[in-house]
Amino acid sequence: MFDFLIHGFEVALTPMNLGLAFMGALLGTLFGALPGIGPINGIAILMPLAYTLGLPAESALILLAGVYTGAEYGGRMSSILLNVPGDAGAVMTTLDGHPLAKKGLAGPALGLSAISSFVGATIAIIGLTLFAPLLAEVAVLFGPAEFFGLMVFAFASMSVMMGNDPIKTGIGAVLGILVAMVGVDSGTGVMRYTMGMPELYDGIDFVVMIIGLFAISEILLMLEHAHNKNVDDTMPPLGRVMVQLKEVVACRWAMLRSGLIGFVVGVLPGTGASVAGAVSYTTEKRLSDKDNTFGTGDMRGLAAPESGNNAAAVGSFVPMLTLGIPGSGTTAVLLGALMLYNITPGPMMFTERPDVAGGLIASLYIGNLVLLALNLPLAGLFAKVLTIPRWVLVPGIAILAFVGVYQLHSDLMAIYLMLVIGVVGYLLRKLGFSLAPIILGYVLGGLMEDNLRRALSISGGDMGILWQSGISIGLWIAAALLLMAPLIMAKLLSGKPAAQAQA
Repeated sequence: MFDFLIHGFEVALTPMNLGLAFMGALLGTLFGALPGIGPINGIAILMPLAYTLGLPAESALILLAGVYTGAEYGGRMSSILLNVPGDAGAVMTTLDGHPLAKKGLAGPALGLSAISSFVGATIAIIGLTLFAPLLAEVAVLFGPAEFFGLMVFAFASMSVMMGNDPIKTGIGAVLGILVAMVGVDSGTGVMRYTMGMPELYDGIDFVVMIIGLFAISEILLMLEHAHNKNVDDTMPPLGRVMVQLKEVVACRWAMLRSGLIGFVVGVLPGTGASVAGAVSYTTEKRLSDKDNTFGTGDMRGLAAPESGNNAAAVGSFVPMLTLGIPGSGTTAVLLGALMLYNITPGPMMFTERPDVAGGLIASLYIGNLVLLALNLPLAGLFAKVLTIPRWVLVPGIAILAFVGVYQLHSDLMAIYLMLVIGVVGYLLRKLGFSLAPIILGYVLGGLMEDNLRRALSISGGDMGILWQSGISIGLWIAAALLLMAPLIMAKLLSGKPAAQAQA
């Protein structure tokens, strides 16, 4: 394996491939920072260009992989500064990232997120190097029933996301699932919630959903606060712009735990950074949030999802390279890039095309260092976005939102739908709902339905298939324990005062 890695570095360290890794990291950061672009669209834009320019397969893949990992870094910027996730993987970053920015700690928050992303990605790259074949065998054990159990576990994890109001968390998740069901049922062809509108036959696009729910609702809140003279919506002074060593040290276990969780989740095909971010955040909240500070601007609540989603981005390369199964939507596009070069991913790729596989893995090490070197010194510069006057910032966010949706769909209906979703998001925020469970319900709901349908097709409609394997049983037990844990803890805590009084 180390001989293989050395050969990979010989490929990745050529001047052209080094330049492509740097370019991919830079472009990916910009794509991730702009809501509505993200890694999939960035790769889709650059892939035909790379092929047209005649880049070798290993060089093209190094460029596109740099865009992918760079976009995971970049997605945090708008999440922290504007409360608008750059992509699905950055949804959980908003929960503590934006409150930190409101406290005047935008610079340290950006710096910590860059370090957390670096730690998570490094853990995953080492895991990819050492354990790819073994983890690929484990991933094969996950069938539709096991994936359904994993989605149930992910939804159960959301119960701790807003521990003070689990009912609103559940309602938000259900709303997200309902939105995911809009469109033509792929199994039966039945129209669901389309109201006879052809524009809804393909469902509600993720970009429309996330920009409407976060960006438009944020604009409406800004306008409301600007109109209400009694509300002080000014951001505090930036103060220091660099994260301190003691803050990084305090988050070390959150980074390490979340990096491991994110890598394992990323290895499982079809999960991705959004699931990894949610599981990492909720796990860390359960383990570390003794004072209920998560969601109010806790550094650990920022470090956990950032480490987890970047680790998952790298982990998704494992099934793609070893099995030919895309681990996420973005690696599905990368799989198409390999096919474009007549390369078939799978176990034989490591022996037949070691230059491609080894060069890609080595470039991930290099790209990760490049991203840290780019993002850490620039944290203060990025944080200055918050000093832009509201009369400039609000129209700027609106223009990005409208342009981002229209350039993807070229359809006014997408704009109208985005506005409707934005108004609904604004009303939900006024009622005290968190938007993160809605997005996670939307993302996971489709995966959950697809895997349930496949499992029942295999079993001929027998529900018993959902808890036949040891993996499924373990996931169901873990989900049940998560749901019962708050009740058990409340029971134990309520019994302490009585016991002390008797004593």
